[in-house]
Amino acid sequence: MQKVFKSCYDLDKKCYEQYGLTEDILMEHAARGMAEYIQNKFDRGSTVLIVSGVGNNGADGIVLARQLHGAYDVSLSVPFGVRSEMAKLQLQRADDLGVKKVTELHDADVIVDAVFGAGLNRDIDEEVQYILRQLNSFKGYKIACDMPTGVNETGQLSPMAFRADVTITMGAYKEALYLDESKDVVGNIIRADLGVSSNEYENDSRTFVLEHSDLSLPSRTACSTHKGDFGHAAIFCGEKEGAGIIAGTAASRFGAGLTTLVVHEKISPPAYLMHSTVVPDTASAIAIGMGLGGHFDSEFLQKYVIESHIPIVLDADSFYHDEILTVLEQKEREIVVTPHPKEFVALWKRLTGESLTVSEIQAKRFDIVRRFNAKYPHVTLLLKGANTLIMQEERLYINPLGCSKLSKGGSGDVLSGIIVSLLAQGYSAIDAALQASLSLVTATNHYEGSSYAMLPTDLIEELERLEVTL
Repeated sequence: MQKVFKSCYDLDKKCYEQYGLTEDILMEHAARGMAEYIQNKFDRGSTVLIVSGVGNNGADGIVLARQLHGAYDVSLSVPFGVRSEMAKLQLQRADDLGVKKVTELHDADVIVDAVFGAGLNRDIDEEVQYILRQLNSFKGYKIACDMPTGVNETGQLSPMAFRADVTITMGAYKEALYLDESKDVVGNIIRADLGVSSNEYENDSRTFVLEHSDLSLPSRTACSTHKGDFGHAAIFCGEKEGAGIIAGTAASRFGAGLTTLVVHEKISPPAYLMHSTVVPDTASAIAIGMGLGGHFDSEFLQKYVIESHIPIVLDADSFYHDEILTVLEQKEREIVVTPHPKEFVALWKRLTGESLTVSEIQAKRFDIVRRFNAKYPHVTLLLKGANTLIMQEERLYINPLGCSKLSKGGSGDVLSGIIVSLLAQGYSAIDAALQASLSLVTATNHYEGSSYAMLPTDLIEELERLEVTL
């Protein structure tokens, strides 16, 4: 995993004050990061169009034009002139070298947006929108310098934004790149170092972005074991019994030694899933909410959910149930809650009385999870989304690896099943949430069917193959 920051201004300042690096030096390295990416991906002689803005992000683009000039067919557009002193200096250097400047934009093998970078705090005007429409219409491979133009400092979009294939961000990863709203315009995210290693550049952070290498699957290496060594997951199976069965199947598939569906009436689950009208005494973790409805009365919930202290996953219908939500007050219990934004609206309303909309949550996802964490620091919150956010005890993790294949009923039930399986096997709440989230998206990305076709059962089958395909 890598550290993530709201802003890099303090990090740049450290380079100036502690390391004696100048703004000019940092700019050379920022451009070098983009240049090396282009050199590794495109043949010499390829056409490159760079559109630069008036400030230092534009100056990064101008330096890139100078660095590529001679080896590539570079066209530099500076549609609004330059204003910052560094941009003026870099443009003079480019002119001295003979870098070709153009006033009319044209398609190229590589399109580089260096108009605005991080720190944009306003909507872009119509002139910039016109330029972005032109750039987005081109077929060339699109690179955003630091941040796509049209993505503001919090990650929200202007009416128009550059749609990058890749964003090469400078110095450190930034929160604004991971808001759900901007996911479809930032493309892949790559960090360019600025003359010192990231270890020297970065300060402490409590926000992290997860990587594929952070996945650690449950492993069975000992030979002398039995099913009791791997925990007993109990999953409440309510009115929509399919949700509970999906979660139970995922829990069993992901290593729980025993899995029991807690039922209100007779059902016909797969043969490998047990079912019981009570939570078994040997249960080591429970999950509740998936398709729950109103099957279980207050006395039953008090005995087997609220008065229990074994690890628990709360999902779906549990967020509309005041009695179940009293579990969140239990500070010594391992608790994972897994709402999607609409469910979080109901959850937050019941916990605080504050009414939020889904749009408000999506626009302020980082703020929202931090507010929840301030109120319930001991609870692990997993807020689902295009970039899933997971937080406990002031440490926030971003999982950016998911895709739209998961946008189908039942995917969340699979996730809850994986989490309760890991809790049953002895994982802490935060580790269970992190590893379940990574396992879910990795399995999804390995699914080879059409993007619209994946079923929860397909996803569960991919879980079986994770250890082989990694």
